[in-house]
Amino acid sequence: MKKFIPDCITSMNLVCGIVGVVFAFKGRLDIAFILMLAASVADFLDGFAARALNAYSDLGKELDSLSDLVSFGVLPSIMLYKLSCTCMFGESWINWIPLLLSLASGLRLAKFNVDERQSASFLGLPTPAAALLCGSLCYYVAATPGSFIADWCAGSVFIPVLTLCLCFLLLSEIPMFSFKFHKDDPSVLKVKRIALLALAAIAVLLCVLFSLNWSLIILITLSCYILKNLVYAVFSI
Repeated sequence: MKKFIPDCITSMNLVCGIVGVVFAFKGRLDIAFILMLAASVADFLDGFAARALNAYSDLGKELDSLSDLVSFGVLPSIMLYKLSCTCMFGESWINWIPLLLSLASGLRLAKFNVDERQSASFLGLPTPAAALLCGSLCYYVAATPGSFIADWCAGSVFIPVLTLCLCFLLLSEIPMFSFKFHKDDPSVLKVKRIALLALAAIAVLLCVLFSLNWSLIILITLSCYILKNLVYAVFSI
């Protein structure tokens, strides 16, 4: 029976994604983001359980990709779509641009499944990172509608440009470090990870000191992750 445990956890990822889409369509972006976080926890735990129980299967691999497409592809694109409709006070062709994120995420996941170069690190932005960035943005705007970030989202430029940038990063060949730990990890990689964790700690401190919404921690951390990797790629670090 142990070989079914990782698949059951992966199924929880899928369930959270599906229910999150329902709440996103209802305009409850706060609940949708909480469900996205739950899906990300399940996405981590299924791999952990598979390694601990040595219960790998082709079914589990396919189920994992399909679950990620819903939770980290379709869900964030619907959340951005609803955020765009809400902030711009109505329907417009611009509101449909965020749906491109689900297409880019599907292509990214398919590429990851067949690309043997990404066993230790990533080529292109991982779909969970893109999804959580979008989800935290939606949650923050919903929680603090008077913030300057909410004002940005109310325009006709910010959300479409963010979507297109994320689509580009998802499909790019830009190397991005992961938190998949191995015994022979180089010291440079360890420093990169520690630096990001330090930035995350600073984000936590700032949010506590200035009583900012907790979702800003995730938004800042993932923004730093992207910017740091872009800098590393430009300077070949």
